[in-house]
Amino acid sequence: MTLALVSGFLTPLLRRHPLLWAALLVPLLGACAELPQNVQRPVSTALETVAGTPLATLVDERRAAANARFASGFLLLAGPQAAYGSRLALVEAAQKTLDLQYYAIHADASAERLLLGVVAAARRGVRVRVLLDDFHSAGKDAQVMRLAFEPNIEMRMFNPVAGARGSAFWRMVSALSDFSRVQQRMHNKLFIADNAMGIAGGRNLGDAYFGHDASGNFVDLDVLAVGPIVQDLSRSFDSYWNNERAYPVQSLITQKELDAQRASLAAAEEEQGARTEPSPAPPAASAPAATASAPMAPDADAAQRSRVWDRKPLDLTTARFVWAPAVVLVDKPAKIPAESSATTEPLAPQPDTPSPRAAVAAQGAPAAHLEDNEDTVVDGLLQLMGQARRDLLIVSPYFVPGREITAAFAQARARGVRVRVLTNSLASNDAPIAHAGYARHRKELLGMGVDLYEMHSEATGVRRAFSATGSGSATGSSRAMLHSKLVIMDHRLLAVGSMNLDMRSQKQNTEIALLIRSTDLARRAGSSIEQALRDAAWHVELQAGGGLVWRAPQGSNLQDATSEPGASVPLQLLLLLLGPLAPDHLL
Repeated sequence: MTLALVSGFLTPLLRRHPLLWAALLVPLLGACAELPQNVQRPVSTALETVAGTPLATLVDERRAAANARFASGFLLLAGPQAAYGSRLALVEAAQKTLDLQYYAIHADASAERLLLGVVAAARRGVRVRVLLDDFHSAGKDAQVMRLAFEPNIEMRMFNPVAGARGSAFWRMVSALSDFSRVQQRMHNKLFIADNAMGIAGGRNLGDAYFGHDASGNFVDLDVLAVGPIVQDLSRSFDSYWNNERAYPVQSLITQKELDAQRASLAAAEEEQGARTEPSPAPPAASAPAATASAPMAPDADAAQRSRVWDRKPLDLTTARFVWAPAVVLVDKPAKIPAESSATTEPLAPQPDTPSPRAAVAAQGAPAAHLEDNEDTVVDGLLQLMGQARRDLLIVSPYFVPGREITAAFAQARARGVRVRVLTNSLASNDAPIAHAGYARHRKELLGMGVDLYEMHSEATGVRRAFSATGSGSATGSSRAMLHSKLVIMDHRLLAVGSMNLDMRSQKQNTEIALLIRSTDLARRAGSSIEQALRDAAWHVELQAGGGLVWRAPQGSNLQDATSEPGASVPLQLLLLLLGPLAPDHLL
């Protein structure tokens, strides 16, 4: 078992499961870092008058041309080209406001181009608000916080992690005294322009989410929403933006500190380059250099930047929207406790969003038997599953079913509902420890008749299956990792969002989803998933003797397997060693 393998296992584990490591280190280390006190947060809200902007006018024109019965429209964004192009289009078309809410924004070539566009929008008068979960803003990714020092851009960090930002590991060590709060994260993802068009789904901002990472890329799904439903997304954004858990960047770090950190990163890169003596890359013709205040992508070479800048904005005038009724399911910001020692300025009351259970009930689902404190996005989806009569098709990259999720599946199977779940295989999972939580429930789920599929990690067939156009372009033959999150019920209801079907999404992190009632959209999404189940996934079956067999994807020329397919023996042994240490509710 090599050090590289252990590092490759532990790094994503630390990134996704900070509490596990914090708990192990508590007896050894102390911590005293605290968040700033008496923080001022000027209240602001989404654009009130939507009509009159070019995007709002376009929505009205497209709705009228379609003679639509419903006011809101939706477009699935499956491939990286559509996902990236749609965001570029919103940045370029925005005239009044841009609101971005993300769990992670990485300082790489893909995010750099998008954020340089955001800076350009701010300089032409667009009011920009960026709300970012604070867990990933260490090391080079801390440079994204430079946005806060641009005119006309406000940036806040949700649920900050106190301490230095030089490395993620030591930053976590400095926050051990408050690790119960720190391990709960804002997992929501929104990209909203002029309160008229918005993107919701599973993607963060970075190369791996748009097909540009050389080592591995996520297979993901977003929805471009237009019309009145976007105002519901904006109300959710406002509730987080104006919350006491959101700290202005200026209260956490200065521009001088970011400059010093950038200089340190540049020196380290130069030293590394001197050791490896790389051949010089050709200049990128179309990518501008990062400005002094714009985010940097220090690891991006000229060729990578050139590929990113070759991407074109989506033509919104030709987008074929599906017009349908929908509701927003969103967790309350208070799902994450506020930092106990920090005092804050009082905030004005904000318009509230319906609870997930109330939103699902509005779609006709009967009330579920849940405790009063169980009213999250995942709980709303479980309530929805109680209405299923024929088919449940679920995609969850991190799938760790707790008691309530397992019970919902058992009840659905008792009613004769077909239940299929697509998740990552151990080989395709970027956080292998999460696979341990899933693997220990596998036989129980198979025994009750749930069909389990695990994604094959080789990229070509996977991306073809999930791309709306059949051509999910990505760098080289890099590893594919499932990241889409969706539920399709009875071929008529589609939920797409940031949530996994696991206990972390249910109990710890905040999430958001769009629940759309449309047989057309459900059919389109379902068709892609059906193809993925056939051509890009291992079908797990329970043998008579109690063992498992993985049936190879059709047409793959692979052999069936009797152990974790594609995963190395050392990785499987490491999982057996560390898996029992990780309880389900922390995965």
